[in-house]
Amino acid sequence: MPEQFPSLSETTDATAPVAAPALQSLSEAADLGIRRTLARHPRPAGGDPLRAIDPPKFSLSGMVLNNAGGVEHMQPRRKPPWLKAKVPGGPEYERLKANLASARLVTVCQEAGCPNMGECWSRGVATIMILGDTCTRACGFCNVKTGRPPVLDTDEPRRVAESLRTMQLGSGLKHIVITSVNRDELADGGAAIWAETIQRTRDACPGLSIEVLIPDFEGNWAALQMVIDARPHIINHNLETIRRMYPAVRPSAKFDRSLELLRRVKEQGLVAKTGIMVGIGERDEEVGGFMADLLEKTATPRGRCDILTIGQYLQPTRNHLPIDRFVTPERFAAYKAEGLGMGFRVVESGPLVRSSYHADHQADELSEILAERAGA
Repeated sequence: MPEQFPSLSETTDATAPVAAPALQSLSEAADLGIRRTLARHPRPAGGDPLRAIDPPKFSLSGMVLNNAGGVEHMQPRRKPPWLKAKVPGGPEYERLKANLASARLVTVCQEAGCPNMGECWSRGVATIMILGDTCTRACGFCNVKTGRPPVLDTDEPRRVAESLRTMQLGSGLKHIVITSVNRDELADGGAAIWAETIQRTRDACPGLSIEVLIPDFEGNWAALQMVIDARPHIINHNLETIRRMYPAVRPSAKFDRSLELLRRVKEQGLVAKTGIMVGIGERDEEVGGFMADLLEKTATPRGRCDILTIGQYLQPTRNHLPIDRFVTPERFAAYKAEGLGMGFRVVESGPLVRSSYHADHQADELSEILAERAGA
């Protein structure tokens, strides 16, 4: 441990046993600082045990995330051919982009750099992000900026509902996904804004199915209940990864807390959905164990987790967690078959799958399954 020197600008000190002569060199200044420190805080008998520790034989500084300049960051790996996405464009894409901009709405598609933005926006499907664009957490995989949000926009629910109404009338929008950043600085985690946004959207957009991708509200179940009482059609809360990797991937979250959130959603009869990334450090057998654990821990008399999405983790920047492997399309197909065999109603599994990818198709597929079972 390096010595902690007092300021060299101090030229006199009444408590020091030595005078402060004119300093002729940096070494003399350092020696004077050490003598002053020892006069105030004598070393314990036996010397300094830290000096007996051997110096490290190698350095891990090049593997530190968010490091300072001059240290090599983690270089994102080259993507395989099956991870190529279309460049955004086309008239439907431009129309939706203009609509969102005029309403001053933020999308997770843009903030998180989703590779499917071009495809989804061209179909008139987007994921609206409420409660601002600044998250109070700093997960190692996420490209949404982190910090302390400056304000709480209480007019946002009205603007969201009006914009979605315009989109519904103009392009026949049938399904919308609403998500948010974490707002841990708020007592309710933003749940009141969530509930009002859902309610206003239901009133303004009859016939529109509403899916919400919510945070964990730090385990504030009263806040979660506000969202449940607003009765969105699907409540999604992403687990993101397997239990073992939570300290690295979601350091501010708890695996069992997220499972309990999903269980409470099912307990009250709503459709529960979650998703994970693969290729971030898990093993194939752990994915199967994750699915079994998820179904077991969310089981209620009214069902268990309904929808699961599995997609490839893509490192957003050099300062984010590195990619461990690129999972092949064949392996994604195997995940889907295994999940459906375990009892999930819908499994969306593929390299470019994200929680909102094909969300409209998932809602349609689930509606058909539920209708078939009701008529059986």
